[in-house]
Amino acid sequence: MLPSQTSVLIAGGGPCGLMLANELGRRGIQAILVDEKSSTAFNPQANATQARTMEHFRRLGFADAIRHLGLPGNFPTDIAYSTRYAAHELARFKLPSAQEAVEKIHSLSGSWSAAELPHRVSQKFVEAELRRQAEKLPGISINYGWRMTGFRDLGNSVSVDVECVADGTRQTVEAAYLVGADGPRSLVRERLGLRYGGETGIARDFMGGRMYAIYARVPDFYRTVPHPPAWMNVCFNPERRAFMATVDGKSEFAFHTQLKPHEREEDITDQQAREMFQAAVGLPVEVEILSRGSWTAGHSLVAEHFQKGRVFLGGDAVHLFTPTGGLGYNTAVEDAVNLGWKLAAVIKGTASPRLLDTYEAERRPLGLRNTAYARQFADSLGLFKPASNIEEDSPEGAAEREKAGAYLAAHGRAEFNIPGVTFGGRYDGSPAIVPDGTTPPPDAANEYIPTATPGGRPPHMWLGDGRSLYDMFGFEWTLLCTGPDAGPGGQAFIDEARRRGIDLKVVHVPQAHQIYEADYALIRPDQIVAWRGDSCSSANQVFEQILGMANTDSQAAPTQGTIA
Repeated sequence: MLPSQTSVLIAGGGPCGLMLANELGRRGIQAILVDEKSSTAFNPQANATQARTMEHFRRLGFADAIRHLGLPGNFPTDIAYSTRYAAHELARFKLPSAQEAVEKIHSLSGSWSAAELPHRVSQKFVEAELRRQAEKLPGISINYGWRMTGFRDLGNSVSVDVECVADGTRQTVEAAYLVGADGPRSLVRERLGLRYGGETGIARDFMGGRMYAIYARVPDFYRTVPHPPAWMNVCFNPERRAFMATVDGKSEFAFHTQLKPHEREEDITDQQAREMFQAAVGLPVEVEILSRGSWTAGHSLVAEHFQKGRVFLGGDAVHLFTPTGGLGYNTAVEDAVNLGWKLAAVIKGTASPRLLDTYEAERRPLGLRNTAYARQFADSLGLFKPASNIEEDSPEGAAEREKAGAYLAAHGRAEFNIPGVTFGGRYDGSPAIVPDGTTPPPDAANEYIPTATPGGRPPHMWLGDGRSLYDMFGFEWTLLCTGPDAGPGGQAFIDEARRRGIDLKVVHVPQAHQIYEADYALIRPDQIVAWRGDSCSSANQVFEQILGMANTDSQAAPTQGTIA
């Protein structure tokens, strides 16, 4: 039996649910997670952990553990475009291996000034590590093989019905809050009566409509294919379009192909699945099918609401992506990061329940933004069709290959070099942000301009001793002092945090003044700049606004004039 009471019940044990369990557990909040699967994912699913997600894993203390998962450390993470994997290579976008990423990170600046670089690892490995980390935490109960069957929001708690899949044992858990991280067919969303909005059923030559996934073991792949290894392999010909990520850098692959109109998923046999794979390779390699099944591309959907009463939604339950750009899983992780500290603050009584309203206010615009970027990448790749003679051994065929190679090389740079998408998400206009009157740089996929304008990721820098600035931040709140006389001036925030029972770490980094352009910056627990200024005299008002405690009818919100 599960515990009969908890602070948060999480329905869904994918990346969003597991990350939320880690965020809550690290803050001493009790949580029960249920998922009807027997364990974390067997299939590879998502394959790219973006740099911002890696920074959050670093904040939680297990980025190195994640970086050692998946591919061998020296395996190249290139994206290779070919007519068929063993035939003509059309273009290659080179990216560093995991080992090279660690070596190069300290020398990067500008758009890629970061504490972490992306890591190419299958979601199945990430989920297993997130589970291991969550199960270490006191008060966290992880329960695969249990499903949520219903709930009732009682106003001051949520009564949640759960059932053991194996033996049908049923019980009711009383929770302060329920979070539905239960995927695109979310029972929580359905019971709340909330719908997706956006576009679906988008038809493309590739990455639109019916797709077929094959998790395969191909021991001779790297001995058969004459090109250097790549993390992502994209095949581009009129007969069989597909993309394929290597899972272990040795013999396992996650293969996804567009189904033709005459191909019915229910009729596909193991032999036909092997032939699909072999058609993409261009040679009759031996293929062992580990799992296979259909899915649908062409979604760009975001739920109309992320919350109703004491019930919240996150991950695929509120946004559904076509996987170009690798944004779905990473957006789900940031949902959990955003919601986790807010639930903890409200449960501990250091914030008003009004703070929870900022979850939807902040995350829904990011869901709309990120699904739009994913659609843009899918259109770029999927609407570009191979010429009928692209595989011909002729001058005309060579010309078509050159043309396609130039296009795909540009596409690769656009889809896989996306610091703006990765780092540039912002919460402008949120009540949990105190604006200072400055305007952030424009949002652009392939360029990120660091800015300390409140509402976005704090500008990063490496310190003289080799540490990341982010490693100086506290796990909860941080007051970053950069002015020459900033130390004593920050006492108002220290006193206010102590009075409120808030964990505030004060960090003095004078060399950061040039990039923060203020003597002080208040960093939220999710590593977002909440406020900045040259005087801390309005510390009370700042916390009142951010934590949802300000009486907007009788108390003026802090302004640039009273803060800066």
